[in-house]
Amino acid sequence: MQEALEQARRANLDLVEIAPSANPPVVRIVDFGKFIYEQTKKEREARKAQKQVEVKEIRLRPKTDEHDRDIKIRDARRWLEEGMKVKVRVRFRGREITYPELAMEQLQEVAKALADVAVVEQAPDMEGRTMLMILAPKPKKS
Repeated sequence: MQEALEQARRANLDLVEIAPSANPPVVRIVDFGKFIYEQTKKEREARKAQKQVEVKEIRLRPKTDEHDRDIKIRDARRWLEEGMKVKVRVRFRGREITYPELAMEQLQEVAKALADVAVVEQAPDMEGRTMLMILAPKPKKS
């Protein structure tokens, strides 16, 4: 380690510890400013390569009519085909909350209608005055 430090001083460069947990520790003689610049550049490129998954939401009520639900299912199908996740939320108002089975039935029908393009990522579950289900696009077969 001392020898590497001497070589770095002679070259007017910095000694950067790459893997401190290794035995012996791995170090590199580099210009520290340039090293930091390259690290941030690599991180920026990695962040750019990440795919952001957008989550869309359709809202229903326990008394939502079949035709209205079909229109919302059509939108959800389009979003799933574009690779987005879809939250399906059934909101209860007033005394509707005493009939959670109606919401469960609606969510199961939505899941069944979209079964060809989606998988249920989160099963229907109560969250306060709403019942929520999350659908994710089916993985594409290559």
